[in-house]
Amino acid sequence: MDISGMAGVTGITVLCYLAGLGVKLSPWDNKYIPLICGLCGALLGAASLRLMPAFPAGNIIDALAVGAASGLAATGADQVFRQLSQEQPPASG
Repeated sequence: MDISGMAGVTGITVLCYLAGLGVKLSPWDNKYIPLICGLCGALLGAASLRLMPAFPAGNIIDALAVGAASGLAATGADQVFRQLSQEQPPASG
């Protein structure tokens, strides 16, 4: 994958992260954030297959999978930052 293909995947992740933040601010239940991010990523992946010549997928199934994985990576990145920012209790022992 060249750098322009990686930029497309990163762009999908960022857009899905922003969609997740939008859901968090909305009256919807937060438990739907991973589902919405995954679906948003899949749709963006399918669109990227047609719009970006360097997108790292050769067919629609791969594009949906790359997009969905990128969308779910946005949820995972949010959780990593959230866990790292929490104060850790001292280890007992």
